[in-house]
Amino acid sequence: MTSTVPTAASAPTDAAPTRPADSELELPEVAVPDDQAGIDALRVEIDAIDAELVRLIQQRTACSHAIGAARKKLGGTRIVYSREMQVLQRFRVLGSAGTDLGMMLLAMGRGRLGRR
Repeated sequence: MTSTVPTAASAPTDAAPTRPADSELELPEVAVPDDQAGIDALRVEIDAIDAELVRLIQQRTACSHAIGAARKKLGGTRIVYSREMQVLQRFRVLGSAGTDLGMMLLAMGRGRLGRR
């Protein structure tokens, strides 16, 4: 028999994102496998997700570098901290590691612009 991993109740969509405890993360339901074949299938799915994440992170980083170059060319500040705070706020829904993930993405996007 296959069981599913329960998810947390949805928060109202108009509420500001807050940092949930790791045990309260809102996750999609995934069937818990009964055998090694099921585990292997989930690992294949994880590998595909990881490949897509890498592709998306590379695209995000390239976009961020282009924005930084344009801001520098136009005489703007190298970093817009209010924008970075907006980005970090989105990642808070991922729990305790969400802000760390957001910070890593911001650092990658800054490239040389974020270093003195």
